[in-house]
Amino acid sequence: MDIGKPLTGLLGDTTARDYADKLSKFNAFAKPELRRLIKALDLRPGMHVLDAGCGTGDALNWLLGEVTPSARVVGVDLAAAHVAAARLRVPRQIQIHQANLFDAVFEPASFDFIWCVNTINHLTDPVDGVIHLATLLRHGGRVALGQSSLLPDMYFAWDARLERVTNDAVRRYYQDRYRLDEHDLKAVRGLVGFLHQATLRNISVRTIMIERMSPLDEATETYLSQTIFRDTWGERLRPYLSGCDYEELSRLCNPQHADYALRRRDFHFLQSFTLATGEI
Repeated sequence: MDIGKPLTGLLGDTTARDYADKLSKFNAFAKPELRRLIKALDLRPGMHVLDAGCGTGDALNWLLGEVTPSARVVGVDLAAAHVAAARLRVPRQIQIHQANLFDAVFEPASFDFIWCVNTINHLTDPVDGVIHLATLLRHGGRVALGQSSLLPDMYFAWDARLERVTNDAVRRYYQDRYRLDEHDLKAVRGLVGFLHQATLRNISVRTIMIERMSPLDEATETYLSQTIFRDTWGERLRPYLSGCDYEELSRLCNPQHADYALRRRDFHFLQSFTLATGEI
């Protein structure tokens, strides 16, 4: 049942919005770091766990592994494509619902832990979202808000100037496309404030770097070449770069070119991931 909250968010999400391919590639790329963070949360067998914004379901399996046996693990996501993908990836004991985050799908005080990653930044009112999630927690329950850097920084160790203008071009493109401001692009730093404004207790935060260098593993090369080089960059950055810079970037992103960045020995990539937790 809809309780009157908007069905679209800051990034224009609707039930038809499909990030499934991007999400699955990110999860494969960041799997080692995300699994270590989940391990460090000290989840216990028998806990009731919700993945709010479960995407393609990868984290549902990781969470289930921490709380079995006698556990309840549930996922919810707005997008139909994400829910369909997740249902193919998880065992039947994991329930997955297609719903708005604010829909009255679950009873209040029905979970011990809520995992909410790369989701809060899509809401027009993140604090309202955290407040709603807190109502689903039992006394002493925790919510973990995770956020990867919205716009990963690509490090061209061999050309600091091109690195700077490329990262600036990406930011300007996203600002124009989604009508965002600088505050919106710094969602990682807002997580602690969201938890405080939602009056949660015992707030803690940890930021890690997902760091890769050459030679790259297959999951990393797939994520960077297809999700960043092809989908985030490419033709869409042409208006934000000089002709010479665009041509240079195109060569670096082209697997068929001798200058392909991902095969350089001095290639270096960093993407931050912040996990902030609070308790009711």
